[in-house]
Amino acid sequence: MEIPVSAGAGLELRGLRRSFGDVVAVDDLSFEVPAGELFGFVGRNGAGKTTTMRIICGLLAADAGTVTWAGAAMDASIRERIGYMPEERGLYPKMRVGDQLEYFAVLHGRPHRRAQADVLWWLERLGLDDRAGAKVESMSHGNQQRVQLAAALVHRPDLLILDEPFAGLDPIAADLMAGVLRSEAARGVPVVFSSHQLELVEQLCGKVAIIDRGRLVACGTVGELRGDGPRMIRVDVRGATPGWSDALAGAEVVEQQDGHVLFRLSPGTEPEAVLDSARRAGTVTFFAEVQPSLAELFRAAVSE
Repeated sequence: MEIPVSAGAGLELRGLRRSFGDVVAVDDLSFEVPAGELFGFVGRNGAGKTTTMRIICGLLAADAGTVTWAGAAMDASIRERIGYMPEERGLYPKMRVGDQLEYFAVLHGRPHRRAQADVLWWLERLGLDDRAGAKVESMSHGNQQRVQLAAALVHRPDLLILDEPFAGLDPIAADLMAGVLRSEAARGVPVVFSSHQLELVEQLCGKVAIIDRGRLVACGTVGELRGDGPRMIRVDVRGATPGWSDALAGAEVVEQQDGHVLFRLSPGTEPEAVLDSARRAGTVTFFAEVQPSLAELFRAAVSE
């Protein structure tokens, strides 16, 4: 069942633009996703993520720009090989799960006999083998999310476009979803997914694109996004003098709770200055320079 994807297959967007009236939803957007890469696509609500995904899948037309797969312009035959998982539920609520997945597989060109085998395989893989005869409307949100993922995967796509696949999942279901996405990437599938759960994106993705107001504001590995950014210092102080952290020049408080403070240092500010102030304020129990998380990088990128 593990069908490899051609090593040369990859997704490329160049200069995409899409407006709705006076609102520019996607503005000169470009990025590439090679075969076998897990690619995180993140942004605030309304940033243009869903519009971009719909353009890739052919559900919307771009006003300008191109989408190519393995160097060729996207057409109906290529889009048939896409697995798309929309953020809103895209299932028939009164239809049985097994029948529904077989229907989607056949729509994507799978022969009936092959489609039936694929449905059974994915239901077992996603822990739903006992729910083939259940109607979607009778299932929990998490199980409906698994069925929605199965609908995107059942035809063995060459490209996965997933809009908020982790929304509403408990930790066990999220682990299962992450394992499936890693497996698909391992067989060469480019996987593009959006999520507001930035810790998951940081753990899973080789590269991340941050979009804001329709424009790409950052793209690369998390290490590349950190680049030459500001230094971050975490310090824990017992019995600290109230307000000590707010009065420290050249060090912005990013987080603060129960004596734990995370600072972003301005250029030219040395960590020793923070340590000296912390020692004057109380008893220092922890002091270290830390790498900014993707969530912190995201906040910095969209606030500029």
